Parts: sequence; C-alpha cells; structure tokens
Amino acid sequence: MKIEGWRARWLIGFAYRLLRFLARSIRFEVHDRGEVLPVAAQRSLIFAVWHNRLLLLCSIFERFLPGQPAAALISVSSDGDFIAALVERYGYGTVRGSSSRKGASALLRLAEVLGSGTHLVITPDGPRGPAYELSPGVIFLAQKSKATVIPISLEFSSSWRAKSWDRFFVPLPFCHVRVILGTPLDIHETETDEAFEQERKRLQDAMVSLVEEK
Repeated sequence: MKIEGWRARWLIGFAYRLLRFLARSIRFEVHDRGEVLPVAAQRSLIFAVWHNRLLLLCSIFERFLPGQPAAALISVSSDGDFIAALVERYGYGTVRGSSSRKGASALLRLAEVLGSGTHLVITPDGPRGPAYELSPGVIFLAQKSKATVIPISLEFSSSWRAKSWDRFFVPLPFCHVRVILGTPLDIHETETDEAFEQERKRLQDAMVSLVEEK
C-alpha cells in the first residue's frame, strides 16, 4: 500500500495502537545468553533476527534497551512503506533498501548510522526469503563497520502463523514471549569467497541455533 491520505494514516495509527495493546498483554522474558544488554549501553550493535519473528521488536527495544537509538533496514516496497511508517511511529529510524551486495547505497548508509552510535536491526532472510537463509549483506556490513552482530530469536507460547513464505509469527494476546539474545559475534575480515562463506555460515548457524520452533 502507498502510505498517503487519511485512510493510510488511520490504518497505521490503528495498527500501532493494536501492537501497543498486544505488547501490554504479553509477558516478556529475556534470556541474555551473551550478556548483550550491558554492552548495548556502551556501543552500537547489529541485531539480526529472522523475518518471521520481527513483529514485536520495537516493543522489545523499548522495554529492554530504553532510551537507546535504533534503526531498521526495511525494503523499498509497498509492504516496506507500511512497516517503515510503524517503526517511525515508535520513534525509531529506518533505512530503506537492500542488504544484498547490490544494495551498496543502503549498506553505506547503514555503516554511517552505526558510526553515529545507533543500533541497527536487520532481518537477513527478508523480505522474500528463503526462510532461515542468511543473505550476505549483513556480513559485508559487519566487516565494513566493525560492529558486533547479535543473533536474536523470539519464541512464543502461543501464536498464529501466517500463510506466507516464512510462516510469519503473530503472537496471541496474553501469551509468554521469550527474547533470546545469543552470543555476540565479531565477523572476521576475509580475502576469499570460501572464507566469506564460512563467516556467512557461522552467523547463520548461530541464528538458527536459537530457533526452537520453525
């Protein structure tokens, strides 16, 4: 949808209030396996989460990283327009573009955002998948920016699953959500395609290892 006109503004406002209500009804529990939260207060990080678990991320940042600036990489599409408007309604930033090698301008902007002290959120299998297959852009970004990557997973006690390519999770009201923060990963510099693939696979495996329900 194109985000313009009163109908679009009304829909965004309604979705925002609905997400607020949903988040207030949920019991969140954070499992900080890598002692990420103290580090996040000191320097900018790249948070990597699978696309099908992104719905409550703004509420989670508000709750567990209060007052810390953050931005999300969001695709340039009609769906991306809607998601970007919601993220900005929460007071967080957005960078529009691709995390692929071809999205060089977006990667440059992301590196600048990290350099300003802002956390970044990337869904490395979005926006079209395949699910749980990590695209190379986050590796390029981590190498360029020297920022540490934090794998995240959200696990829901009860949820509805969309009939989408990634079977998107929509948690049900009053459920229990476990926010799992994995061990921070520093991505190594690489000189060959084989070494780069090892780094990509290392981060992908770390993210998949946190997932309990696919």
